[in-house]
Amino acid sequence: MALTVSQVARLAKVSVRALHHYDDLGLLSPSGRSEAGYRLYTQADLRRLQQVLFFRELGFPLEEIRRILGDPHFDLRAALLMQRQLLSERASRLDALRRTVDQALEALEQGKHMDNEMMFEAFGDFDPSKYEAEVKERWGDTEAYRESSRRTSRYKKEDWSAIKAEQDGLLGSFARQLEAGRAATDPEVLALAEAYRQFISKWFYPCSHVMQRGLGEMYVGDSRFTENLDGVKPGLARYLRDAFVANAERHGVTS
Repeated sequence: MALTVSQVARLAKVSVRALHHYDDLGLLSPSGRSEAGYRLYTQADLRRLQQVLFFRELGFPLEEIRRILGDPHFDLRAALLMQRQLLSERASRLDALRRTVDQALEALEQGKHMDNEMMFEAFGDFDPSKYEAEVKERWGDTEAYRESSRRTSRYKKEDWSAIKAEQDGLLGSFARQLEAGRAATDPEVLALAEAYRQFISKWFYPCSHVMQRGLGEMYVGDSRFTENLDGVKPGLARYLRDAFVANAERHGVTS
């Protein structure tokens, strides 16, 4: 049975205004209308709304969600697997932060000082300035570099920790797929490749499929990237490159 906009709003715990906005954006248009002209949502519409809300929870902008869901190659199962992976990574990070908060509370209540290393353990040790000079020399005149600089200049230590945790989680997922013997063209691997592109776009600069393919070529063309990635799993750099190329081809980028 089709549901009205108010029924869907109550069910999904969103506002009627938000549903109207999604309709105006072409993000979620109801499949039907009543005789009086009111919006009516089908089960398929609810599944699409669920996807919108999953992506929103993960921090994707509405325009990007519209593009993803409008892709003729959109695979619901692959999207759910990608979302599960990203949410698992977030849960792991939040759990680490919760443990640190608990330790801080315990130390405070007992009148003790936390160990210095333990105090900041959950924030990771990623140093974003390590490669800054080289990055500026290679890409300083590009819009992607300028956009990345604008964003990263506002990041705090916890942001860099989140970036590292998310990237480590994605690379770990790629490594497990490689170890399982799945081809770089496997739907689950392509979903990871798309998630990695979204990771770059979310934190640094809008990463097109052409640019992602270029990143893959750099991973195998620059020995430092290759050694770093293959340190996670032998062959990972080439596997990433192949997955990025396949993902680009899936979206019509062939050269």
